[in-house]
Amino acid sequence: MIRSVSRPLVAVLVLLPALAIAPLPAFAQQAIASGGVLTGELHAMRSRDASGKHVNSFQLVSPPRRLPPPDGLCNLETGPETFQIVTAGETEAKALKAYVGKQVSIRADQMSCAQLAGQMSDAIVSKWSLVTSH
Repeated sequence: MIRSVSRPLVAVLVLLPALAIAPLPAFAQQAIASGGVLTGELHAMRSRDASGKHVNSFQLVSPPRRLPPPDGLCNLETGPETFQIVTAGETEAKALKAYVGKQVSIRADQMSCAQLAGQMSDAIVSKWSLVTSH
């Protein structure tokens, strides 16, 4: 004997597996304001500047953050996770070299989304100061 099943129940039974498989949308954990603190592992990278000269560069890997407007999520689903730390001179580069591979905190005063070809990070921190090392 075949039982008749109501249409709403059939719709629920058909859609339920699809809902279990579909990933929930991810959102940036927190917004970071100008002067906010970024904490994460510091990496050293070698890149080239506009003239083609090799320069030392640093990258901080942090949980996803939303940048201040107008940049926001930098056209990413969760916001930037990798932040290129721009050094203004050899003194700043030398200060960061001691912390490569370690957890550090920096105060990010000026940030923007990476937009140029060859930038290996999601966002750029152009003005910053070292807060603490962990």
